[in-house]
Amino acid sequence: MSGIYGNGVALTEKVLDYLWGRQLVTLNNIANDDTPGFKSQYITFEEEMGARLSEASSQSKTPRSAVKDAIAATKMHVHTTRSETTRLDGNNVDMDQEQVDLVRTAYEYQHMINSISNDLKRLNSAARTF
Repeated sequence: MSGIYGNGVALTEKVLDYLWGRQLVTLNNIANDDTPGFKSQYITFEEEMGARLSEASSQSKTPRSAVKDAIAATKMHVHTTRSETTRLDGNNVDMDQEQVDLVRTAYEYQHMINSISNDLKRLNSAARTF
């Protein structure tokens, strides 16, 4: 699909995948709130994606293919939170923070869905004029 619609759709697809992964990790943290010794996790991808896209824009290859390769090469990283806990069972899940992260990720996901939907509607509208 991204070949027809350009790198914007490929980027949106990749971000949606990462946001879905972030939501799954957050839900896992919430599910393990009562598990003794459990350490919460989180996902990052924004920094790597930004760095790869910046690097792609400065390469000598055609910008479109360099950006496509940068998007495809970006990976998400799962980190374990090693912060100290005040709980006696060694669990460091902060339910307030997890719920905020869950809502934030849901809003980001919905924003990306709306964005791609609007892009496809514009393309559909433009195609109808021919």
